[in-house]
Amino acid sequence: MTPEARIGDALGVSPASSRRVSGGCISEARRVELVDGRVVFAKTHSGAAPEMFPAEAAGLRALAAAPGGPPVPRVLHADAHLIIMEWWDSGRLDGPGWQRFGRAFAALHRTSSPDDRGHGFEGDNFIGATPQPNGWEPDGVNFFAERRLRHQVRRARDQGHLDSEDVRQAEGLIRRIPDLLGPCALEPPSLLHGDLWSGNVHARSDGVACLVDPAAYFGFREADLAMTRLFGAFPTDFYVAYEEAWPLPVGAEERVDLFNLYHLLNHLNLFGGGYLGQVRAQLRRSA
Repeated sequence: MTPEARIGDALGVSPASSRRVSGGCISEARRVELVDGRVVFAKTHSGAAPEMFPAEAAGLRALAAAPGGPPVPRVLHADAHLIIMEWWDSGRLDGPGWQRFGRAFAALHRTSSPDDRGHGFEGDNFIGATPQPNGWEPDGVNFFAERRLRHQVRRARDQGHLDSEDVRQAEGLIRRIPDLLGPCALEPPSLLHGDLWSGNVHARSDGVACLVDPAAYFGFREADLAMTRLFGAFPTDFYVAYEEAWPLPVGAEERVDLFNLYHLLNHLNLFGGGYLGQVRAQLRRSA
């Protein structure tokens, strides 16, 4: 079945036109105009795990419910084959736009887990195409150690990306996480986007920054902010506005590499040896 046919079946409205667009690093993304005049954004992935798009929809809905947080596109449909959401025309972010985004992102992070369940999420999801285990864990240090770092280290070992010395260094680092996290570990869990690089910030035509493609969970807010620096930092206006709205604990700058090790390991597992040097360098720095 073609993507257009799936979209028509899912919405009960036939597509009038469809074209490929950017917006899906691991999926095929389309702008689809329906015969009733609506325009939607759809992603399909023939090889995706059947849980991937429903998990993404759950993350989007959680982010959308955060009081004062950045806008999130409304999910219209999600199943094992595709996800459909409202379409927003693209624009650009100026300095005030980044400042508004920084304040809204701090507001998002002030949303804590429901019923004080701790760190985790209502179900497992994905970081890219990699399964991301969640569940609920009252101990945030243990959650980060086991369900983030050790999970990725074991996948990298099993796929042959890490040798025994790499694993030894990684295990030594994981044992030190209670000390390395410092005052960050005392904060309550925040609702996180989970995969916050620049490609997952969509600038609407009205100059408002929106969130897309989450790997949402409740965790340490520094993890979200650290990833914004991994592939080229956001403009300074974003960080200044965030800090004015909710200052980070002392030593946050020294913890950026620790939190980003999770994403470097994930990229190693997804894309192979091109990321091995960065992973090993981080393990050496933390040894």
